[in-house]
Amino acid sequence: MFAWISENLGTIIICAVLVAVVAAIIAYMIRNNKKGKSSCGCGCAGCPMSGSCHQKK
Repeated sequence: MFAWISENLGTIIICAVLVAVVAAIIAYMIRNNKKGKSSCGCGCAGCPMSGSCHQKK
């Protein structure tokens, strides 16, 4: 078991870093969505999904 870990340590570290980066991006997008910011960067006038991402309270 330890031999396998030591042989693949570089791959394990790179995968862990990539998972952390993806998790940070997802958390950032969720935080912005809760604040009401759009992720697409354009106006909602012509967007067919505007009713689902900006629900009226």
